[in-house]
Amino acid sequence: MKIVSLIAALVASAALSALGQDGVVQDVKHGAKKAGQTIKDGVETAAEKTKETAKTVGRKTKETAQTVGEKTKETGETVVNKTKQTVNGTGETTTGTSRKTHHKSKKGASTATSQTAEEQSTGETPAPSPTP
Repeated sequence: MKIVSLIAALVASAALSALGQDGVVQDVKHGAKKAGQTIKDGVETAAEKTKETAKTVGRKTKETAQTVGEKTKETGETVVNKTKQTVNGTGETTTGTSRKTHHKSKKGASTATSQTAEEQSTGETPAPSPTP
């Protein structure tokens, strides 16, 4: 009977250990499931945030491109208008400039002519400079 009691005690002990381990395994499984679900939720949240961010970036990029396009168009129109004004104003400005240039040239020519006339009237040629 002592042996039967001993065997029964060992079986009971083994059974309790197995049940205890099974409880631990169940706890680990439950913890792993919970952690997996948390990770899954985190990934889904990150995916949603990434999708929202991508939409926002796309929208902002589109708005920026439209703004840049409008500014480029305005700048082009301004350049065209300024070029037209410059071209239209160039005819008047060119006439005034050519008169001034002609006037300056005339002064320079008359000064050179008067010097030459003086040299011719005296009949002298300039003496060469002495060499050292």
